[in-house]
Amino acid sequence: MKRWLSMIEPAVLSMAGLRLLSAAIELSAALLMLLFNDVKKAVAVNAFLAIVGPLIFITTMTIGLLSLTDELSFSKLFFIVIGVGFILFAIYK
Repeated sequence: MKRWLSMIEPAVLSMAGLRLLSAAIELSAALLMLLFNDVKKAVAVNAFLAIVGPLIFITTMTIGLLSLTDELSFSKLFFIVIGVGFILFAIYK
């Protein structure tokens, strides 16, 4: 197992780990909603997820972009940052 993990690029491993953490949080939130069995509490749990989701997204994108900085030109990075900005703008508006 250690040999397999050592062959994976650290940035990819970090990004996948964050996505697994996000999935665990989402699953826990769904179970909490079922456990509480109350719409008000379910909305509160869902509001928490609205904060966690974009944070995981931003962190994952940052890790990926930082690992690509020597391979991409400044203009390509600029367009990627603008695209991520548009996604975040669409989420919050």
